[in-house]
Amino acid sequence: MTQKTPPGTHPTGPGLDPRNALDILDIRSAQERSGPQGAATLAGRADAGADVLHYLATHGAPATRAAVAANAGAPAVTNRLLADDDDEDVRVELAVKIARLMPGLSQRESSHIFALTIETLECLARDAAVRVRAILADQIKTLDCIPKDIALTLARDLNAIVAAPILQYSPLLSDADLIEIIAGGQVQEILTAIARRNPVSEAVGDRLVQSLDVPAIAALLVNPDARIRKETMDRIVEQAEEIEAWHMPLALRADLSARAIRRIGSLVGAGLIERLAARGDLSDATRIHLSRELRARLAEVDLSTPDEMTASDVIAVAAREGRLNGQFVEQAAQAGRRELVILGLAQLAGVSEQASRKILSSGSAKPVVALVWHAHLSMRVAFKIQTFLLKLPSHDVLPARGGVGFPLTKEEMRWHLNYFNINA
Repeated sequence: MTQKTPPGTHPTGPGLDPRNALDILDIRSAQERSGPQGAATLAGRADAGADVLHYLATHGAPATRAAVAANAGAPAVTNRLLADDDDEDVRVELAVKIARLMPGLSQRESSHIFALTIETLECLARDAAVRVRAILADQIKTLDCIPKDIALTLARDLNAIVAAPILQYSPLLSDADLIEIIAGGQVQEILTAIARRNPVSEAVGDRLVQSLDVPAIAALLVNPDARIRKETMDRIVEQAEEIEAWHMPLALRADLSARAIRRIGSLVGAGLIERLAARGDLSDATRIHLSRELRARLAEVDLSTPDEMTASDVIAVAAREGRLNGQFVEQAAQAGRRELVILGLAQLAGVSEQASRKILSSGSAKPVVALVWHAHLSMRVAFKIQTFLLKLPSHDVLPARGGVGFPLTKEEMRWHLNYFNINA
């Protein structure tokens, strides 16, 4: 591969004598003596010198050019040259290095070198390869020393793997920028990344809630640095009756009004009501209201059985009477009846009691969700098991996709089941 040096920008710098180095790397003698590995080794040396590195970037093999791209001693003009390199691995190495060079660059370098470096950064931000753009975005996501236009270019990228890191972490994006991106109807991952920012303003929170994106709003609710207006919170609470994925995040919010707490208490099960009642900021009236709701929830669960009946007997009777279904397992989970859930899932999924018990004892949401799916039950049941029976922390709970669907693909769920020797 041959690349030309831009006129008037030939690099110079200290290090090895260029004539000696170029003699070493003469193509014919290099093939006879050191080969490509020798060139790559020289390309990675801190003392190789600007002229040598530029020569290697122009004439070297891909591995050699990648070594130059990773070399912090390569001159700015050489970096700019490599930003147009045909090899993706070369541009990836360059993206990582340029991101590390950016902090304080304008204070250390001349305006010409700074301009060339920014031009290199802009070129990488527009790279045709998603991998290059994604690595660049991840490397510069927290920097405030890059031009805002570059951050916006990456934030508006159509690939979530590129845009999400910038949207979640970049200090350069204003509320107006974020609101514009939300209004563009971006994919779920983009909205969720914005909802996880630290902080999220009330204005941005309003727009996220208006999007009606279930995972994004769930992420907003669990974000302690997200400021949510009282009116906006009331709107979420009103919509939460049909959206199970919001129940746990709502119950854990620290900034709930008494009205919101009472409304949430009327929506959720006994386990979450207990969490609400444990808050230290409740008035006596609100605490009494929650106690009343808790008694009502417990009364709804009719799993009472004679003392002599074992869990296996209860499951057998429920199956014989046609009551062994999703509602049965859901109520058992809400009531904390672990054995009934284990045995019920085992029978409904057609797996051994031992396998069901191991999955419920794993403390991991994914195999539990997979087992519920295998039992042909709803994601609502899986959510109830995670929250009421396993009592997983909110950040470990797998919420439903779109409010109702399973969040894992069938292939992922089969993989988790296979780990427990269950073929699905």
